[in-house]
Formats: sequence, structure tokens, C-alpha cells
Amino acid sequence: MYAGIYTRINASQVSLNLSEVVGKVTGEMKSNGYLPLFETRQARGLLLFRLYAASIFVDICFICFYRVSYFPSLQGKTERWVWIGMFLAELWFGFYFFVTVVVRWNPVFRYTFKNRLSARYDEEALPGVDIFVCTADPLLEPPTMVINTVLSVMAYDYPPEKLSVYLSDDGGSDLTVYALLEAARFSQVWLPFCRKLKVEPRSPEAYFRNIAEPVDDSVMAKEWLSIKKSYEDMKMRIETITKLGKIPADIRKEHKGFGEWDFVSSRYDHQAILQILIDGRDPNTMDMEGKPLPTLVYLSREKRPKYHHHFKAGALNALIRVSSSITNAPFILNVDCDMYSNNSEAIRDALCFLLDEEKGHEIAFVQYPQSFGNLTKNDIYGSSLRVVMGLELAGFDGNGGPCYIGTGCVNRRETLCGMKYSEEVKVAWRTMKNDRKNKESASVLEENCKVLASCTYEEGTQWGKEIGLRYDCPVEDILTGLSIHTGGWRSVYSNPERKAFLGVVPTTLLQSLIQHKRWSEGDFQIFLSKHCPFVYGRGKMPIKLQLSYCIYLLWAPNCFATLYYVIMPSFCLLKGISLFPKMSSSWGIPFLYAIFVNSSYGLGEFVWFGGTFRGWLNEQRTWMFRRTTSYFFAFIDDILKLCGFSRSAFAITGKVADDHVNQRYEQEIMEFGTTSPMFSILAALALLNLFSFVGGIKNVALDDVHITVFDRFGLQILLCCLLVFLNLPIYQGMFFRKDSGKMPTSVTYQSLTFALLACTIAMY
Repeated sequence: MYAGIYTRINASQVSLNLSEVVGKVTGEMKSNGYLPLFETRQARGLLLFRLYAASIFVDICFICFYRVSYFPSLQGKTERWVWIGMFLAELWFGFYFFVTVVVRWNPVFRYTFKNRLSARYDEEALPGVDIFVCTADPLLEPPTMVINTVLSVMAYDYPPEKLSVYLSDDGGSDLTVYALLEAARFSQVWLPFCRKLKVEPRSPEAYFRNIAEPVDDSVMAKEWLSIKKSYEDMKMRIETITKLGKIPADIRKEHKGFGEWDFVSSRYDHQAILQILIDGRDPNTMDMEGKPLPTLVYLSREKRPKYHHHFKAGALNALIRVSSSITNAPFILNVDCDMYSNNSEAIRDALCFLLDEEKGHEIAFVQYPQSFGNLTKNDIYGSSLRVVMGLELAGFDGNGGPCYIGTGCVNRRETLCGMKYSEEVKVAWRTMKNDRKNKESASVLEENCKVLASCTYEEGTQWGKEIGLRYDCPVEDILTGLSIHTGGWRSVYSNPERKAFLGVVPTTLLQSLIQHKRWSEGDFQIFLSKHCPFVYGRGKMPIKLQLSYCIYLLWAPNCFATLYYVIMPSFCLLKGISLFPKMSSSWGIPFLYAIFVNSSYGLGEFVWFGGTFRGWLNEQRTWMFRRTTSYFFAFIDDILKLCGFSRSAFAITGKVADDHVNQRYEQEIMEFGTTSPMFSILAALALLNLFSFVGGIKNVALDDVHITVFDRFGLQILLCCLLVFLNLPIYQGMFFRKDSGKMPTSVTYQSLTFALLACTIAMY
């Protein structure tokens, strides 16, 4: 199959001549004195975690035994159904806890030896790397942000002639091309400056924002100030033209490529635009120190209204094809346009895994964590994913390899193109020819490669099915990684001390909820499809890895158990139905243990990975918000798709916000400010919990003895109290705030109506 998938691309440009390589492997490997390029260490503290997990498992058994043993009598029909619902919700929580334990049971951490890599491979022997950067909208993803990412990856501590940077612009904007031209000129001074001062990070915006201006009068200080002024001048020019919304005529004359936009009808209807802005093959293309510059290519693939463009997956597949004809590097790094490089040695780190003579041939891709540079101290929207990135993906690695998360990932080209793993083939990279240079001129290449980015190219091929990133899923990255794992490959999670990339998190609650809706919708869509790990991966990947994928694939169904626990105990408290053991009963201990031990362990874990107590509270609040809104809407959309009533869509998360929104974000004030069905649900649930809590306290106060009611409903009142506490920002946004970020009045009235109606029904 692998031999036939490139029927429309020159196979010699895309795949390696494996038969020639096999014969050289034996000579390359040295059985005596071999030093690996990386090592693997087990996580510390596993005994504590396993004791905790075992105790929670026993606790869950006690809770289940209580539910079965104290099933309500036949006279209470309502109580029976509510009781069954509680039992099912608790079974779900128990199952999901089991999946979480499987993921975290045996995390591993990887450490590289870059000095050994340098000793083994000189600059000429290192393989080429193609870097893909994707952007889709110049308004939501400003060109200044995009070029900072581009400049940061152009400036890697790696031979520049071996680097090629491709920018995919799905917005088809000439503003992005203009910004990229400015970046190409600025790179001539920025790259030598980075080498000379060993700059970190190598995004000029991040560097000049975080590094204090030198106060001395040395030559180096003057150069520092000169580079900063050059950057600020470039930034001002880009932002001025971006605000103008069009390229002035005098600038259009300077670069013939702007003429392409004379034939562009709209961002959804235009021809393929391909421009090689820096030709790294040209010996005359040098920086200010006379050293070569990386190749820099702009691509806006063809789009026509009659053809589905498959969002980011389609853009990346077009880049795979185009790059195969221009540079054809054996390794591909892809990053989102908002994820600038924060570690100039990230490529060398990844190659320590991929070029390791003993184990490297098994590794399809190296995944770096998603880290963020605009987090507030207490991370109000729980966007840092500290435990996910710090522990869960390391747990994936221990079970067979992390999932592919779509950015910060170094892939083998052939695995992205559908090649299955074979134990017989070990690629000796030292013996590979690193001739990546297509002999055609840049202008000829541009014309010849446009067909590879046409909207009709993939018709009748396996692109998007067996080749490239997979289509018809909002999380094409997870599905693609799953397909690679079922092909026999493993992956590696690399989390160096200095983060490889830093991105931008949503600065409003709605953006965060929409982002998680897209993620959970795509994940659950995979679970419901033929690509479900238990079907697609059966016999092809370890059962532990199949279960590990479920921790994300089952985000969406989590909504029902959470919604049930948020709604029914409050309803029943108003109705006078007890759902938990009495406070005086020993059966209350398992429920209290589950609450306090889980919370304590989760808090300790969060703080261990650099969080704060308030940050942990914010994360618990945000997870509850996501489970009751994002995951609920994601589940509904998936069912509608399954029934054929809707199609997949891709929502771009905005990377810009006005000054007032940014100011509130920095002050850690939760942002509402707009109407949304998600806010209506959150507000209605918050009010329901508040009314129920007040009703429960009133019943305790009116009880003659004060003990009887509290003894019977103490756990329910405690649960309502916790929910009210988590909902405090919503009450503040509805009733106490006056700024533009408060909860809209219409949402407040609507949720009040729903909550009062629900409470009335519950009581009467």
C-alpha cells in the first residue's frame, strides 16, 4: 500500500530509499560502548499515588454497596428513580477514575544528551527539518503574532541551511504576506543577534518584553538598542497597514507577489498562492554576518466554494505535499501561529529521540507540551492544564506514547504519509544523503508546486484517509496520532526544563468554553466512529494505550453525571428527599472520604506542578463549567452529526481582545459580557444551587431540634455549599458588577426565570 500512495507525487522526493539504508545499519551501530542519546526515568512518588488510588477504589466499592443495600422502598417511586440516577452517576465517576488511574499508573520522563548528538553528527550530517506554521485569520490571529512565531523558529540553534519554514495562510491575506516580507528582512539582523547573545526566547516580542534594557554604553548595548528599534519600527509598519486593511500601492509595486491578489475573489474563493520569500538554496541569500538564512515559504492553498477544504488538516496536508517538492526534509515540526519557540534547542532535543540508533527507529513523533506565556498567577480559566501536561501525557508515554496534540510536534515525514512500522528497517541517519535541494529555480518551483495545493488534487486519492492528517474530525491531530499508533509506531513525550513553546490562552470565559467544546466534540466523535481505540487499535496497540485515549475521548459524556450531581441533590433538598447517608451514620464516611481525599490529593498534585491554592480552586470551577456546558453541547452536536443533521465545523479561538478585557483578565476578574446559551445554563444552575442551599439552611433553622434535619440532609447541604462557593464569580457577575464584563441583564433575567420555575416544580 505504501508504494502506491504517491501516485501523483515523485516518490523519490517523499520517501526514503529504505533498501539502500538497510545494508548500512549494521555498520552504523556499535554494540560495544554505545551511548544512547536519551534516557528514560520512572516518576517518583508512585507508591503514594498507588496507595491513594487503591484507597479510592475501595471507597468506591463501599459507595456502590451502600447504593444497592439502601435502595428506597417500593412506595417511593420518585426516590427510586433519583436513587438509580445517583448510582449510575457514581458508577460513571468510578469508571472514569479507573481510566485516569490507568493513565497515571506508570508515567515516564525523558532526558536527552545533546552533547552526544553533536559529537555523533557534525553540522553537515544533521538532517533537514521542515517547520510548518499555520494561521487562518488575520483579525483573530494578528500578523505581528504570526511573524514572531516565524522568527522564533527561523532562529533555532541549528544549521540554518537545514531549516525551512512554511507558513500556511488559510485566511489568504495579503496582509500576512506583507508581514512575512518584513520578517524576512528583519531576520537578516535578528538571527545573527540571537547567535551572538544566545538569546532566549527567540521571539523578538517576548524577548524585548521580558529582558531589561541595558544601561551601559557598550557596543553590545548599542547593538541591543538598535535591534530593538528595528523590531519596533517593523511592528509599527505591520500594525499600521493591518489597521488600514489593505496594502498601499507603493508597497505593492515593491513585491510582484502582491499581484496574485488581483485574482482573489474572497478568502473562500481563490487560486493557490505560493511564494518562496527566502530561497535557502541561493548562495547569495545571507544574513548580516554572511551566513545562510533558512528557506521561507508562504502558501495559501486553493479554495473554491464547491470543495470542502478540511480546515487545518487540509492546510497541513497541502504543506506536506508542497514541502516534499521544495525541501523534502525527513522531519517535520508543526506549530500553531500563537506558539512561539521558547527553547532554541528544541529541535536538537527531538532529534536525540529520533536519531537514537537503538530505539529511535521505533519513534514516529516527539510531542512537546502546550505551555502558555499569558497565564495569570492564579490562572482564572484553568487553561494551564498543568497536570495534563505535567503528568497525564507522561503517563501516555509510559503506556505506549503520548497522543499527537496538533502543535509542538516533530514528526517523521514518512509516518505522516502513511508508512507502517517495520522492525526489519532501522534507518541509519548518519548514512543518509542530506541533499534536500531541488535544482529548479524558485519561480519554476512556485509554479510547479501550485498544483499540489489545488483543491482538486486530493480527489481519488487516500489523502485525509490513510495519508497525511485525517479529515472529518474537529481534532484531526488526535485522530492522526491514533492512526500512527495503530500503524505500529510509538511516540515520545519530551518536557524539558525550559519549555519548548509558549502560546496564548483564551482571555475570556466564553472563548475557553468554546475551545473545550471543539476539543471534546472531536474527541467523542472519534470514540463513536470506526476509529474508536477499542476497535481501530485492537491488536495493534497496547490495551493500556487504548484506555489512555479514553481519558480525553470521553470528556463529552462526563456532562451527564456532572449535571445530575449538580441538579438532582439540589432539587431533592427542596423536595425533602435524602440522597446520602445521615451524618451520624458510618456510611457517610465513604462519601466524605471521596470528597476530601480526592480534593487534597488533587490540590497537592496541582501545587507540585507549580500552581497555587487559588489556581486549583479556579481549575475546579472551570472544569465544572466545562462539564455542564462545553461537554453538554459537544455531546448534543455529536449525536446530531451521527444522525446526519449537522457537519463538522472548526471554530478559531480569538487571540486578541480589547484593552478592558485584557485589564480584567490580568486582574483575574471573570469575563462574561455577552449573551450565550452556555452562560444561561451556568447562571440557571448557579441560582438553582443557591436557592436550594438557602432552602436547606432555612429548614435546619426552623427545625425545633436543629439536629434532625441536618443529620438527614447534612451531606446534601454540604454539596450545595460547595457548588455555591464554586459559582461565586457568577453571582458577582449577575448582581454586583457594573463593568462591561458583567453577566448580560437578559441572561440574568432568563436564568432567574428558569431557576425559580425549577424550584417551584421541585417543591410543589
